[in-house]
Amino acid sequence: MALLSLREVSLSFGDPPLLDNINFNIESGERVAIIGRNGAGKSTFLKLLQSKIEPDHGEFVRSQGVSIAMLAQEVPANLPTGSIFDVLVAGASLTQDADDWEIEHQVSQVISRMELDPDAEVKTLSAGLKRRVLLARALATDPDILLLDEPTNHLDIAAIGWLERFLLRDPRTLIFVTHDRMLLRRLATRIVEIDRGQLADWACDYETFLERKQELLDTEATHAAKFDKKLAQEETWIRQGIKARRTRNEGRVRSLEKMRELRRARRQRVGKVRFSVQESDTSGKIVIETENATFGYDDAEPTLRDRSTTILRGDKVGIIGNNGTGKTTLLRLLLGELTPSSGTVRHGTRLEIAYFVQLRAQLDERKSVLDNVADGNDRLMIHGKPRHALGYLQAFLFTPDRARSPVAQLSGGERNRLLLARLFLQPSNVLVLDEPTNDLDLETLELLEQLLVEYPGTLLAVSHDREFLDQVVSSTLVLEGGGRVGEYAGGYEDWTRQRSAAASGKNNNGKKNNGQKKRGKKSNGKKNAGKPSKPETPRPRKLSFKDQKELDALPKRIEALENEQRELHVTMAEPNFYQRGGSAIADAKTRLAELDTELEVVYGRWTELEEAGG
Repeated sequence: MALLSLREVSLSFGDPPLLDNINFNIESGERVAIIGRNGAGKSTFLKLLQSKIEPDHGEFVRSQGVSIAMLAQEVPANLPTGSIFDVLVAGASLTQDADDWEIEHQVSQVISRMELDPDAEVKTLSAGLKRRVLLARALATDPDILLLDEPTNHLDIAAIGWLERFLLRDPRTLIFVTHDRMLLRRLATRIVEIDRGQLADWACDYETFLERKQELLDTEATHAAKFDKKLAQEETWIRQGIKARRTRNEGRVRSLEKMRELRRARRQRVGKVRFSVQESDTSGKIVIETENATFGYDDAEPTLRDRSTTILRGDKVGIIGNNGTGKTTLLRLLLGELTPSSGTVRHGTRLEIAYFVQLRAQLDERKSVLDNVADGNDRLMIHGKPRHALGYLQAFLFTPDRARSPVAQLSGGERNRLLLARLFLQPSNVLVLDEPTNDLDLETLELLEQLLVEYPGTLLAVSHDREFLDQVVSSTLVLEGGGRVGEYAGGYEDWTRQRSAAASGKNNNGKKNNGQKKRGKKSNGKKNAGKPSKPETPRPRKLSFKDQKELDALPKRIEALENEQRELHVTMAEPNFYQRGGSAIADAKTRLAELDTELEVVYGRWTELEEAGG
């Protein structure tokens, strides 16, 4: 039996309706991802499931005793104060009829599972840790269904990885809204898209969803074109003066009137953003060069210590690090806004820099969208040609009415689109983006990625979006703490592979070095005392019999894991897969995550042995 169901539910805050006669149900153990364009009604849908708002009509059925908890999209300004333990106990006491000791025991278990310090003061925590506390508060009520609205907001990459692993292990039913495609791929057992007031339910993985969605859109476009052609023919016929009073024509006239109604009722799909960057003259070959650069605030641990790096024209560099490690500080140092305490930062020639700021401080809340872009002018210069400002904003999905609205009324996704519209007005050969993907829907994200890949200039991008980094950047700077900044080829997945291989190599080298030290002490005699030792010529290491045997077996091991992974993807793409029990679905998703991790380790070991064998 479904835990909850919506039957013929409609909800409207104007015209057209946000939800139009939709049906939805969820079974125990499912993890359902809700996706859709900005403004499609995803957050509203979650509020409807939580009974925070009532539908205009239709039926909402919840099984007896089913409880629901919600993690909102933003950290509330009125977050309770006190220790983490006290805040969680207070939240659980409001919703549960249980003894104090039972609630405290349950809270203690949640705190342990979520790796929180029970005595830490909530008000002193970072935004990411506050999000974790809010999730813990929701879990402390022991809900049957957990609703998550953009759960990766304000989280760094390490926290996102932790959340992903936690939710994969948690057996409860989950409904979540996200624009994080990697989280979507690894977590969802079902995908539900809100599009033009309707729910489209897809029992498949994300890649299969993309293929089937495109097929559906192609079919829809074909049918619409045929319908419009038929309607045009009928309109031509009626204008030719055929007398509608004749019995043989009355049916055709009624059919035409019905076709007109259907055409008026058709809701066009929201258009795509049309990004276009204004390019300036080509910069010099060297864009930014640091030499033994060190920077820190007062007595704090340095953000950067003795770092030397060179960024060349056309490089696309991602910047990764935990919250508070200094990603924005590193950007400002590279751009010359901050001066290193030692070392140098040198800029190349002919740099034209366009900067996207994470906190959206570039927008004037009191002014309209139009004035924030055009500053009172009707026309803008785009690629050397005048263009009407309203037309330019329509390319970023702002209708004329919306363009005249104050910025204070915009959603998070709209604000980000407005910032991008401002940014791309500036001719540039260096783009600097600080968290550009926040709140953007999936289609807009993919279009932004395509534009940045094709951008001929240099890109510096701070991001916690793992898929964005994989798709766009060619190298990655990672703030590793203690002033260390690692430099890695490729994006997020490349970094994780290189990090695993380096950690494995470090462990092996550590063992080998310990052995060499012991042998050195044993062979050190008095007759050699005081004599300089001869430098040893490095020799390629010959693999031991055991290592060679392991290397020979790895290709078959990799093939077996990939075959199991492929078969699991095929099984999960079958239409009847999600009709199985919740535990079977959860086991399959857990095994898929395990296979990803196992393959990463095996590939790292294979690379290590190949390099060691010369």
